[in-house]
Amino acid sequence: MNFHIKSGSLTSAEPGEFIMKLLKQSVTLLVILSLVLATTPGGFAYQADESTAAPVQPAQQTPEQLQQLVAPIALYPDALVAQLLAASTYPTEIVEADRWMQQNPDLKGQQLGDEVNKQPWDPSVKALTQFPSVLANLDKNLSWTSSLGDAYVNQQQAVMDAVQVMRQRAQQAGNLNSTPQQKVTTQGPTIVVEPANPDVVYVPAYDPWLVYGAPLPVWPGWYPVPGIFIGGPAIAFGVGFGIGYFGGFGWGWHHWGFDWHNRAVIYNHNTYISHSRTFINRNNFGHHAGDLHGGAAPRGFAGAQHGFSAQHIQPGTHSGAFSGFDHGGIARSNSSRGQSSFGGGFHGGGGFHGGGGFHGGGGRR
Repeated sequence: MNFHIKSGSLTSAEPGEFIMKLLKQSVTLLVILSLVLATTPGGFAYQADESTAAPVQPAQQTPEQLQQLVAPIALYPDALVAQLLAASTYPTEIVEADRWMQQNPDLKGQQLGDEVNKQPWDPSVKALTQFPSVLANLDKNLSWTSSLGDAYVNQQQAVMDAVQVMRQRAQQAGNLNSTPQQKVTTQGPTIVVEPANPDVVYVPAYDPWLVYGAPLPVWPGWYPVPGIFIGGPAIAFGVGFGIGYFGGFGWGWHHWGFDWHNRAVIYNHNTYISHSRTFINRNNFGHHAGDLHGGAAPRGFAGAQHGFSAQHIQPGTHSGAFSGFDHGGIARSNSSRGQSSFGGGFHGGGGFHGGGGFHGGGGRR
């Protein structure tokens, strides 16, 4: 007997087909939903009770991985390395600050300092506005920046050790010496790098994958920013940055340094404490888990890929690097205020202003 659906009524031959079709559609929807939930970053997918769910504990980076990670900054003056490590815990503010600098290219000296001082950024991010190309490098290489911030939060002493290892390698390769621009001294097992003139800072330009002797693997997706990158196994210096304009601000150059004995960044004569909630301190999970060093005040962070804020990220859901970034890969260059400035007009910085040629550095060809 063969029946059909007519005038909105269901005949007896096709109910089975109708039910099977409905079941297939339901299964398809469930599969799609499962895939969405499985691939969505932690803040959306994670719904379990924090008191019962076990936190994700990614493996610590090896010394070799950390050495590759710090290679682009290890040869900078100590105070600049301190500012960089602290600022790397605020990647969203780095993007905002770099874009702000590009939008205000005419601000210089005291006027720049006055306007930067009004911004809501962390002191470390404000400090990097003194060195525009260094700030641009952090913005344009956000995958690396986020990895650096995560490592600083969770392996602070190992990161400091990696900086010293790379300085030793550069010194052995003949590329880290005292010059008219910088003073390099050895204090026990520690190599200290300082400006030769305390009022003028030169940012060394080098290829971080060639300057240390045996070539290092290039960080995947690394973008060589003009002003702090030169090809070949050498170091060069451009025009120095006068820092006297910023001396009256609490975030200025002379407020930063290192306690190499205790492997700590120093800010205002005390160990620097970051209050960023961008990265999870996995060493103290369950005890102020979202804070770097037990600080209290969270700072505004918007997830780079999906635009969700830090307070919506459940502790223990992912590796600690903020979700818009692919560790070891190219940054998915979105931020809370739009795309990162990949390909954006690069503003003058890094000590290579008009007419400023390179000055001889250690091992220069």
